[in-house]
Order: sequence, then C-alpha cells, then structure tokens
Amino acid sequence: MRDNSYQAVMARKNAIMKSAVGLDYSQFESGRIAFDYEAMMAAPGLDIKKISVIQREYGVGNTPLHELKHITALSRKYAKPGFGARILLKDEAANPSGSFKARRAALSVHMAKEMGYQGVVTATSGNYGAAVASCCAKAGLKCIVVQECFDSRGLGQPEIVEKARKCEAFGAEVVQLTVGPELFYTFLLLLEETGYFNASLYTPYAILGVETLGYELSSQCKERYGAWPSAVVATNAGGGNLTGTARGMQKAGCESPVIAASVNLKGLHMASDQAFNRKSFTTGHTGFGMPYTTWPDRSDVPRSAARPLRYMSRYVTLTQGEVFYTTEMLSVLEGMERGPAGNTSLAAAFCLAQEMPEDALLVVQETEYTGAGKHPNAQLSFARANGVRIMSGNPRDEVPGESIILPQNPGQMACQEVDLNHLRKSLISKAIEGAALPLGEDDLQFLAEETRSDAAYVKGVINHIQEGSS
Repeated sequence: MRDNSYQAVMARKNAIMKSAVGLDYSQFESGRIAFDYEAMMAAPGLDIKKISVIQREYGVGNTPLHELKHITALSRKYAKPGFGARILLKDEAANPSGSFKARRAALSVHMAKEMGYQGVVTATSGNYGAAVASCCAKAGLKCIVVQECFDSRGLGQPEIVEKARKCEAFGAEVVQLTVGPELFYTFLLLLEETGYFNASLYTPYAILGVETLGYELSSQCKERYGAWPSAVVATNAGGGNLTGTARGMQKAGCESPVIAASVNLKGLHMASDQAFNRKSFTTGHTGFGMPYTTWPDRSDVPRSAARPLRYMSRYVTLTQGEVFYTTEMLSVLEGMERGPAGNTSLAAAFCLAQEMPEDALLVVQETEYTGAGKHPNAQLSFARANGVRIMSGNPRDEVPGESIILPQNPGQMACQEVDLNHLRKSLISKAIEGAALPLGEDDLQFLAEETRSDAAYVKGVINHIQEGSS
C-alpha cells in the first residue's frame, strides 16, 4: 500500500505530475537555472491555426471586439484636450463557459483525450474549473474540480460558491476544501488515484490556448481600424492570461505594449484562514500577481509556461472599490453586465486612456460572465457581513481586508504604478537562491530573457545582491 501521508505524497509530487501531464520537463533543462522555454512551448507541435481549429470544435474563440463609446466619452471628460484613447473590449464572456479560460481548457482537454486519459483533474477556485468541465462534457471525459472554498468556519465566498454551481452544472465532480495546504495535497492524491490528466493552468497547452486571444484581438483591431492596438491591458494573476495574449499578438505581427493590471490586496495573506473571506477578489489580484511574476515556477508543474515578466511593458494596480465601480459603469453605460474580476483591466484602461491621444486604440483583452454569487451586490454584502466597511470616498484610503471604498466620482480613479525594476531584481534574487555562482552564460541569458533585460543588467543585480549579503 502507498504511504498517503502529507509528507510522502509531497515527496513524490514530481513523479505524479510527470505522469499526469504527459510531458517530460527534464528534456528542456539546460543549465543551473536555465531551461529552453521556447522548446517547451513548441513541444506539443501545434501552430496557431491548428489551435484555432481545435477550439472551434469546442465552440470556443472568435469572440466579439466591442468599442466602449460611452466609457470612452466619460474617460475623456477627465483627460486634457486631445487625449482619451478609444477603449475597446474583447468580450470573452461569449465563450461557452463564460471566460477566456475556455481557450486554455479546450486545448488541455483536447490533449488529454488525444493522449488517452479517461478524465481530467483541475485545482481552481472557479472560472477555469467551469471551462474544463464544459470542455470535458463536449469531449466525453470525466472531470474533477478541486476547489479552495471555505474558511475554518465553513463559510464560502459567494463568488466561489457560484463557480462551484457552474462546474456542477457542466457535470463535474467538485471537491470543496478549506483554505490551506490541503488543496495541493488533495489534488496530487486525486491525480495519483484516478490516473487522470492534470489540466494545469501552467502547462504549454494552457498558454498556447490563450495565444489565440492575442492573435484575434490584434487581427480584429487591424481589420476594423487599419491599425494595431496602441496598447493592450491584461488582468494579471498567475500570469497565463498576459503571457498567452502577448505571445499571440506577436504571432499576428503585433508588437504593441502589454500592460498588466491587478487588484491591490496588499497585506492579505492568500493562505490565511483569517484573511480568506476578507478579500472580495479570488483572482486577478496582487496575492497571485506579484509572487507569480517574480517566480513563475511556484506553480503545480516543474516549469511554468506562464512567464509574464518576459512580456509586460508596465504593471499597475487598482483598488477593489475601483473595480466594483467600473463593473457598475460597464453595466449602466454600455449595457454589459460582466465581471467583476475581469473588469480589473477595464478599470485600468479607464485611467490609462486619459494618458493617450484620442486616436489611440486601447484594448481590454477579456471579460468574464457574472452570476448570482459573483455579482458585486452579493460580494459587497458578504464583505460587510465579515466586518469589512463599505463606503464611498477616496479609493486611495482603502485598506484591503478592512474597507472597500467606492469612488465618489470617476475622476478619483487612478492606477498605481508597480516598479518593474524591483520585480526584475526580485526574480533574479529568487533564481539564484541555492545556485552555485558564478552562473554560466546560458543561465545569464535565461535570466535576461526572464526580465526583459540583458546579461549586463543581470550581472549587475547579482553583484549587488552578493555585496549586500557579504
């Protein structure tokens, strides 16, 4: 009999993962730190056209690109003359499961079926689980969704409970857990016991699936307006959304900057039982965005295909109150009820558009469905019941976990800049922990690519770290 203690299961996690993904990651390792990222992404042997065909078989993709004329007009009221970019919105809620994650799921489920797996397991709080469940229903595969749902009191956030309902509606078995390390343990145990496929958010299949999103929005923009987007704003959590979108844009021939946006949840620990129900966003926030940007390989596969710092030109944060406010703005001004988590990038775009000239095209690259539990009213009511103060005022005064402050007027909305140089240094610092120094040229080049810098920059950061520790 296998030893299924926590320590034993965690000790054999790499073997479990290798069996459950159908990909030998060791073949891509090339140095003390480096690995061949592009070789890993090419390993499935799928080009963008083939991926699009696969997704169409699942009813995924080819979503509309809307121009938000009323929100653009409102943004221009707070911009100086001649400024206020046209804001466009890629409506990913039009996918069968209601989010862009259907693109990831379609390709992952397709690969699972191609490789002969009888079912799929995924660990997620929501939208991706629904997407995998939807695609499994089409493919005739079993689906298990492992969901971190409750705090120790047995209270589940309405957004997560809503997503569980959607997963079950598509026929998935949902395993609901309290917050803590048992999520990954249970996930590994289920993979080992069932022999099912690991539909991780961080495999090459998952990120290749998102590339069609970037390809589509670039092509749609070019066809309709005769120009590439001036910039694209992507909500950033684990990094796959931004990574896949940017790579797809490049494959379309579009080199426009990609701006990351996250909800600021500074001070709330994501694995804390006490903090679990004091945050109103379960994704798209800094609790995932920051750590996954500075060290992508903390994911559930040996090497993550989501590596956002390679692609982002800028990183901004918004408050919870600003995103809730933008969600109502989209409903009232444009007649589109979406989000709210997906509206993080729209909240950023409302502010960023004011920095850009009127003829610029600013694309928000995704929306998500809403529902009874995901609706802002349900989330704000739950926050209030858990001791979070809900008020209107200056969003800058918001303290995550203690208050949610809705702006009194749109002019109070403002993006807060994240220092990309600080993130680059943090990634390099984490990468060299425990590594034998000096690094080889392949390792230096790898870290330069990871940080969108060069070998000289990497050497300078490493020297500074060594001097500080001596």
